[in-house]
Amino acid sequence: MEPLDPPLDYTAVGLISGLEVHQQLLTERKLFCHCPAGRYTRTHDGTVLRHMRPTLSELGVYDGTALMEFKTKKHIVYLLNRANTCTYEMDDTPPFPVNQAAIDVAIEQCLMLGCDIVDEVHIARKQYLDGSIPTGFQRTAIVGVNGQLPFRGRHLSITQVSVEEDSCREVSDRGHLIVWRTDRLGMPLIETVTGPDLRTPDEVEEAILLVGRVCRSTGHVRVGMGASRQDVNVSVRGGRRVEIKGVPQAGWAPRLVHGEAWRQVNLLRLRDELHGRGFRAAADLRVETADVTALAAVSRLAPLCAENWEAFVRGQSRRPDFELGPGPFRVLAVRLVGLAGTLAWPTQPRRTFADELKGRVRVIAGLDQAPILFHSEDWPPAAADELAPLRAAAGCGERDGLVVVWGPERDVRTAADEIRLRYVDATDGVPNETRQPFVDGSTDFERILPGPDRMYPDTDSPPTRVTRERVDGLRTTLPERPWERESRYATAGVPIHVAHYLIRRGGAALVDRVVDEAGADLRFTAFFFGERLKGLRRAGVDVDAVAADAWVALFHAIAARPELREAWAPLARRMAAGEALDAVLGEFTAQVDWRAGLAEWMQAAEREAYDGNRDRLLRHATGKAMDALRGRVFAGLVTEAVRAAVEAKA
Repeated sequence: MEPLDPPLDYTAVGLISGLEVHQQLLTERKLFCHCPAGRYTRTHDGTVLRHMRPTLSELGVYDGTALMEFKTKKHIVYLLNRANTCTYEMDDTPPFPVNQAAIDVAIEQCLMLGCDIVDEVHIARKQYLDGSIPTGFQRTAIVGVNGQLPFRGRHLSITQVSVEEDSCREVSDRGHLIVWRTDRLGMPLIETVTGPDLRTPDEVEEAILLVGRVCRSTGHVRVGMGASRQDVNVSVRGGRRVEIKGVPQAGWAPRLVHGEAWRQVNLLRLRDELHGRGFRAAADLRVETADVTALAAVSRLAPLCAENWEAFVRGQSRRPDFELGPGPFRVLAVRLVGLAGTLAWPTQPRRTFADELKGRVRVIAGLDQAPILFHSEDWPPAAADELAPLRAAAGCGERDGLVVVWGPERDVRTAADEIRLRYVDATDGVPNETRQPFVDGSTDFERILPGPDRMYPDTDSPPTRVTRERVDGLRTTLPERPWERESRYATAGVPIHVAHYLIRRGGAALVDRVVDEAGADLRFTAFFFGERLKGLRRAGVDVDAVAADAWVALFHAIAARPELREAWAPLARRMAAGEALDAVLGEFTAQVDWRAGLAEWMQAAEREAYDGNRDRLLRHATGKAMDALRGRVFAGLVTEAVRAAVEAKA
């Protein structure tokens, strides 16, 4: 793996990481209703507006994440299509009995991972107040615990495997309005949770791919963009668990983990700096605000002027008390007493502590207009002369920092309070957070990390008894585990990247079927499906439309006539176009008098490339002959005949 910048000694900082891998299941219907699973839509037949409120847990306390989400004052709109949504998704109907096909797939996954399978599957509710689930909670159930995977000469522990319902797809999120599409809502997922056993960013990527291959080996999961997502949990020594939510591709993981490790290291250094200045608790921090709307009215910084704000609101069609919070436009100067030098404190690579403040303001105050805030340690040079008057208006001294926020009055007051709370968190080091990933390896605040207070039993769903007979029946049809198949393929000379591709794309089962039924060579067959067809697929040839039986028949034909190997590309193209194999093979009959054409091919090669070089003549003449004979005559025979003709001329 290419070294990540800036370098970091992961052992020295005590990096640990674990995974929560979510994989959609290939079932006909959703988990708790009869709506079809996997039917995505771009249109809707109706909308529903909801507002979320926190509820007490079974222990009589509120989850911190639920309280935070309530503070965002979000208006939540759901786009409904009758083709894939019913009253259950909208929480107007109790759940149907859990989809037993999904439970079976989860049991298969547990068996692949060597988990202890529960005797009864009990459905629980997990609160989500971000609007991604209209009920305000996700139904989930543990199916297996205490599994393990072979990994780099050691074992990767599997804490648990759960089955749960998927959430909505986000359409837009502007200010205080978030819009969701409900087609994905309720689709069955399995969540595979690993222990915190990963020690480097590249181990995290490798573990994601390994768990994915285990999931796909069963053939009972969905593939394609969005079908698999993973949450990556990261911490360093002295830090806390931070969840990078919804990483869409394994290749993103190394930079994300590296960036989060650096972020936590730098936040711990900031904590020590704050302690050195006497800031150890909330009571030690002073954050004061001043209304500088009038002073900013003539600013050269466009976002601070009321007329530009109004133009932004009109251009975005934002409505008061909907996308916007209540109150008139205000510009607020936030004085950070004694905190000069902390706004530019480095966190992630190419990020500073001011970016931590921006994340909180964007999510909780709903102020998402770029650049979200201005601050004294990276003030725009075009308005350099405006900083001093603003600092004076806020009462800033030499050792104070300054942040300026703007927007509706309630929102800027919320923003100022969130800035203070983020500094309170900084005195304690690394806050438990869920963070949103980006392709460049950076992350941004999404919400406070949920705790156990959001979980409670689902009284609407009866438990499912898991009998020994059911488990044993699923065990008898269990596919080969990916590491066992990879070892077998390696013995046959198949490179590991080809084996991984075949398992990931579901081609390994087809390879084994062709080998078993047609007596094909394993190495050739693996390369055929894992490399050669990949090239045709990228060229737009619909090789996936060819039925498995047709591929088996092709390899039977190749076994009888090995010369057909050289014609694999035209054969595959014509099969993908829907032509019957028998008809195609009829055109690839051997030419009895093919040697009679050697003189013509030799003459053509001499005209195009002959300069006295025998090797060049041999290559060109062989190419001419094979263009006419590929798939009809074995290539070795053609090469031997052309070579003899070239030597005879000499």
